[in-house]
Amino acid sequence: MIVSILAPFTFGLTFFLFGMYAMRSGFQNLAGKKMEEWMGRFTRTPLHSFWIGLFATFVLQSSSAVTVLTIGLTNAGIIQFTQTVGIILGTNLGTTVTTELVALKLESFAIPMLLIGVALWLMPRRNIRCIGLVVAGFGLIFLGIDTLKVMAKPLEQSETFRSLFLESSHSIWIGLITGIIFTALIHSGSATTVITMGLLSHQILSMETALAIVLGANVGTCFTAVIAAIGTNTASKQVAWCHTLFNVAGAIVFLPFLSQLALVSAFLTDSPSMQIAHSQTIFNLVCSLVALPFVPQIARFIQWLIPDKRRPRDLTFRKKMVSSRWK
Repeated sequence: MIVSILAPFTFGLTFFLFGMYAMRSGFQNLAGKKMEEWMGRFTRTPLHSFWIGLFATFVLQSSSAVTVLTIGLTNAGIIQFTQTVGIILGTNLGTTVTTELVALKLESFAIPMLLIGVALWLMPRRNIRCIGLVVAGFGLIFLGIDTLKVMAKPLEQSETFRSLFLESSHSIWIGLITGIIFTALIHSGSATTVITMGLLSHQILSMETALAIVLGANVGTCFTAVIAAIGTNTASKQVAWCHTLFNVAGAIVFLPFLSQLALVSAFLTDSPSMQIAHSQTIFNLVCSLVALPFVPQIARFIQWLIPDKRRPRDLTFRKKMVSSRWK
């Protein structure tokens, strides 16, 4: 029983994460070198920052990667902390693009996409090789999803597992904590969401528990950013904790309304996987759109919460250096 669960889980998760890495590498080689320049130049207003965060997350296929990149740019003085709040809101919505694509159930295209991707990767031209990585990455992601489905049947038959999730269905807090811990361990909220989709489609989880896990996955993605901010300047720490506190606040606010969120997603589609994807999109879209008009206030609150202990004279000198760099 344990082998029949662990083997497909390990292989499926490996395929999925490696596919995400391949896609990220392909996109990054196509546009990654310009990403820092774009993030530095086109984040002058909260709305511009929001779109840059959304686009960058789609390109890099990881909200954690974009947040870490933002922390690096902030630590280097290329962008100011106030410019990053919009980016953070955009990254949260950008993560839903992958989830929506995964929910379309394109597993039958996994092998053809993988073969086409490998064929393109063997071509001499650099851009075609990068496109091959992206296509092969998608193929590996869908292959991973197909492999992860294999573990659902033994889990469905396991009385221990059923009783464990029966207990968690009585407390959505357990689902939330499960999503946080698992995502922090594997550093991928998308992988956690995909596994949750598989368990829900086999009726191992209730919809409310599944949505709580997805909310937890949103919070768990912040773990990488918090680690990346260790040893950096105050502005970088403000970026990491702004991302964390925003996701925690959103999860806590939405947690009492999971039943209503489930009803809305059920109205939109009959597919359990699509319901999870739509729910995640609705959650992140609502949180981002509600917060976007209050970006300056959010920035001031984070700066009050995590104050910069440097002297004002040092800060003025730093700003002059940054402004002269872009002239």
